[in-house]
Amino acid sequence: MFKVFRRWWAYVTAKLGMSLEERADPKVQLEQAIAEAQDQQRRLKEQAANVIAHQKQTELRLNRAMGELEKVNGNARQALLMADEATKTGDQAKATQYTATAESFANRLIALEREVEDLKTMHLQSTEAANQAKAAVQQNSSALQQKLAERQKLLSQLDQAKMQEQMNSAMSSLSETVGQDVPTLNEVRDKIEARYAKAKGMAELTETSVESRMLEVEQASMNSEAQARLAQIRSQLGLAAGTDDTPADAVQDAPGTSAPGTPSPGTGAGA
Repeated sequence: MFKVFRRWWAYVTAKLGMSLEERADPKVQLEQAIAEAQDQQRRLKEQAANVIAHQKQTELRLNRAMGELEKVNGNARQALLMADEATKTGDQAKATQYTATAESFANRLIALEREVEDLKTMHLQSTEAANQAKAAVQQNSSALQQKLAERQKLLSQLDQAKMQEQMNSAMSSLSETVGQDVPTLNEVRDKIEARYAKAKGMAELTETSVESRMLEVEQASMNSEAQARLAQIRSQLGLAAGTDDTPADAVQDAPGTSAPGTPSPGTGAGA
């Protein structure tokens, strides 16, 4: 039973992780990654500072031990000189005391020499560790700078991707049905083109119909009669003839008119 529950919990955890990964905002995730890199750089600098501080402390201890070593060595030499001088003067008691003091300084000198050697080894190791820590901090700092520059590039690409997605959505909406009562652009275009084609077809039928030709002939006849009447009026008024396209037979046949130079009816030759 426990095994089944553990498998179920692993499945739920994986599913929730996948769901979160799909719905997560890449911009937020990018900022999280940069914040983690900056925090890692901060922790690394703190560790490197501790290593360098240990190297500095070891160096101070070494310098102090070497100074004390030099001092103890000088004291041991001085004690031996004083013991030798007491021996020469015959003061055996002081010579013994100075010799014992010189031996104490010698023992202290041996201990200091061992301490100095140990401190030298520690200082060498701490110096190497400090150099490695400095190099690690410098390397990680360069990597952080690259990540910061990469963040700007990724943010720009993310903005371009969002703009492209919006453009794709807008372009696809032009050919997709928005709702049940809203036609597509293609449907509206087909409807307008069909109506325009039908109107053009009706116009062509109207232009070639018999009624259209009859109206054209009737209109031409009316225009000819009007020109004849104008020619008659001009003749009565003694005005010059109109345009050359006035029918001559229409002027001659008009009632109450006569050709130019012809006597009017009822007028004698000798009148």
